[in-house]
Amino acid sequence: MAKKKTSPSFEEDLAELEQLVVRLERGEVSLEESLQAFERGVTLTRACQKALQEAEQKVQILIDKNGSQVLESFADE
Repeated sequence: MAKKKTSPSFEEDLAELEQLVVRLERGEVSLEESLQAFERGVTLTRACQKALQEAEQKVQILIDKNGSQVLESFADE
């Protein structure tokens, strides 16, 4: 039975994006490689943004289902 190809997780995309940034910051890649890395980075950034928006929507739906929207600070006061 063939396995379904699953899309990379948010964490995997973010890790790859971080690796691309490190490579580009070192400046040890050619112009062509830099452009390819930048293009890949844009794709990864969009995928991460989409995943974050979907997670935010799910959280909002769960909050709305519970009928109470109480915002609390994460910082210890």
